[in-house]
Amino acid sequence: MNDPNRPDPTDGPNFDSDRHPALEQRAQAAPENIANRKTGVTSEPGWERATLEKLAFASLSEQKATRRWKTFVRLSWLAFFVFLVWFALHRGSASTGPSVPHTAVVEIKGEIAAGADASAEFVNAALKAAFEDEGAKAVVLLINSPGGSPVQAGMMNDEIVRLKAKHKKPVYAVVEETCASAAYYIAASADKIFVDKASIVGSIGVLMDGFGFTGLMDKLGVERRLMTAGENKGFLDPFSPQTEKQRAYAQAMLNQIHQQFITVVKAGRGQRLKETPEMFTGLFWTGQQAVELGLADQLGSLEYVAREVVKTEEIIDYTRRENVAERLAKRFGAAIGDGAIRTLKTIPAIR
Repeated sequence: MNDPNRPDPTDGPNFDSDRHPALEQRAQAAPENIANRKTGVTSEPGWERATLEKLAFASLSEQKATRRWKTFVRLSWLAFFVFLVWFALHRGSASTGPSVPHTAVVEIKGEIAAGADASAEFVNAALKAAFEDEGAKAVVLLINSPGGSPVQAGMMNDEIVRLKAKHKKPVYAVVEETCASAAYYIAASADKIFVDKASIVGSIGVLMDGFGFTGLMDKLGVERRLMTAGENKGFLDPFSPQTEKQRAYAQAMLNQIHQQFITVVKAGRGQRLKETPEMFTGLFWTGQQAVELGLADQLGSLEYVAREVVKTEEIIDYTRRENVAERLAKRFGAAIGDGAIRTLKTIPAIR
């Protein structure tokens, strides 16, 4: 029996027909939002634009950092080259302050060649600074060299003669281990030459060396294809045969340079030289023999010359040496030159 006061379920609100549209939309979108959260993708409106903006700003920041780094590198190179220029202008500048009386020393060590420490560029600059210093009572050439370029040696010899006449200062050469060939060419300009009894002195001669591979090439069946414009353009080519005419020409040139060497030695040593048939043949002697032959004056060291000859024991070294900055500059320049040479190698060489 039905109670008339009991409410009929059909009289209440209808949960199917009267459901709110917003709630229904959220309920339908719930599974999709859960899936998007798992994949990291949001369904909020405008997320694509925000993501693109972030990417664009990140790219701009990276470009700014790259530009700043390039600017820093360029400024660093500029500062480096400014330092090199400043150092080159101020290097070796004579001091304006008063100089105490002293014995000036310029070292000539190692091979005498352009670009080396014992080059006319470095040695002559050091000599000029030593002669111009009023405190320098004499200039000592401290020599330990087997020789090298006659051109570089001739330039140094001429400069020593000029500076001696201009400043009226004595020049002494002190030999350590070796003073041969081009080194003796330079020493001959000194007023006196001091040696150790076991030093090697002399080798007054000139040489030109090389190799010839024509016989080996014939055995190996290799043909040398050398094209020249000029009969003697391939002169001294190691892969081509040498004619008697070319040999005679080279020998005449060597003889002329040898005679220049002999003239310089005779002018520098004068009457002290006890000439023998072997003296100008390229032979070398000990320091003791050199004194007997007049190639040197007496035995003595740098300290002995400063103390007993110059009478000034204070020694100041004027030798110019290549420093770290100059080495770096040369290496940098060599790297650029190497790149240029590689580029030029793609073009047929015309010499």
